Amino acid sequence: MIESFNPATDEVLARFDETSPDTIDERLTHAATAQKRWRGTPVDERMGVLRRVAATLREQRDALAMLMTLEMGKPLAEARGEIEKCAWNFDYYAEHAPAMLADQVVASSATDSRIVYDPLGLVLAVMPWNYPFWQVMRAAAPVLAGGNALVLKHASNVPQCALAIERVFADADAPAGLFTALLVGSSAVPALIDDARIAAVTFTGSTPVGRKLASQAANALKKQVLELGGSDPFIVLADADVQAAAAVAVKARFQNTGQSCIAAKRFIVEDAIADAFADAFCALASELVVGDPREDGVTQGAMARRNLRDELHAQVQATVEEGATLRLGGQMPSGKGAFYPPTVLDHVKPGMTAARQETFGPAAAILRVRNAEEAVAVANGTEFGLGAALWTADLALAQRLTREIDAGAVFVNGMVASDPRLPFGGSKQSGYGRELGTLGLHEFCNIKTVWTGPAVVPPATAKS
Repeated sequence: MIESFNPATDEVLARFDETSPDTIDERLTHAATAQKRWRGTPVDERMGVLRRVAATLREQRDALAMLMTLEMGKPLAEARGEIEKCAWNFDYYAEHAPAMLADQVVASSATDSRIVYDPLGLVLAVMPWNYPFWQVMRAAAPVLAGGNALVLKHASNVPQCALAIERVFADADAPAGLFTALLVGSSAVPALIDDARIAAVTFTGSTPVGRKLASQAANALKKQVLELGGSDPFIVLADADVQAAAAVAVKARFQNTGQSCIAAKRFIVEDAIADAFADAFCALASELVVGDPREDGVTQGAMARRNLRDELHAQVQATVEEGATLRLGGQMPSGKGAFYPPTVLDHVKPGMTAARQETFGPAAAILRVRNAEEAVAVANGTEFGLGAALWTADLALAQRLTREIDAGAVFVNGMVASDPRLPFGGSKQSGYGRELGTLGLHEFCNIKTVWTGPAVVPPATAKS
């Protein structure tokens, strides 16, 4: 049984039987057949389907956003924005994928030699609950544009979102079987990976689960893209605009109730401005409105599950016991729902729990450093390497430091975010492979060399 519940009220919303093995087999066969037809569909027709998906998302935005808010607790305004971002992603690939998929002619010894981009087949997407539409659609748009089909194993606490996404494709008149949602638990994933009809796997989630999935996919010799955990640094140097940095920092930490792999988690600030930054950060964080995410004006909803809240609170308590200063929040609320207050820990040291572990919720750690070199060293002192932000007025210095920071993306004077136009992914224990952009599209293509003879004989070299 898969259960959907409202984390803000503890109310059970719906219960579903898991998809049976026989039904899984039937749906995979249907999906594989649909993909064979889809790969032969002219590119312009494929892009037409992507445009209809984008239009359908916008038409159904309010209903889909409310479902997301009910099922995982994000503020309704953020949920609406998530649906719009999904639509933008599909529109982007509808416009640009044909050029990304065009043959690339390369000069060689052949009469004609080129690189072509063929689909791999069925791609299994194992997706998390924190962005229940965006994480799926971020993967789906380039996967489908490239001629593949997608099979979704969504997080078990957002089954209604999984089924709603499948309905979006049906309502957009996408070919039946092109997008398939299976309501199964994590125990079903190894068999899906091993299934001969699955060609590749994309996974977003925790690093420990990513290691297991990567091992399973590697044993089956199947391509994987992994977007895993993060402990993103947000570096603020002494010459930065403190108020502007603090305002963006609060959004970067607390949006989606802090439940994001690319949320800023460690705020690494030069001593000269650390007090001013900490004061501004705490003042802005204290203005966040925690409450029922369906209500207007609420800026922080419930965490997705009570056990996740318990884990975060334990990390906060451990960090305080290790010597950090609790500046804001940190108290476990009573009553219904998995709510947790905006929390700020100051004077955190690199070895403390909140600096060493990923904190997946509304808790920020402020670390103080002497200079830019120490800031980069502290930023890199983690097993993760997903995103990083750097705030400074010295853009020449920023250009140098961005090359020294271990991360898949570095945003200068801005907030780390995914963008369909740019590749997205991490390094170290944050995973490998890229989503989005041209590179994201090509991840699930068979990049094939086509050589056509006869060979061109090079001109004879004149002898001296």
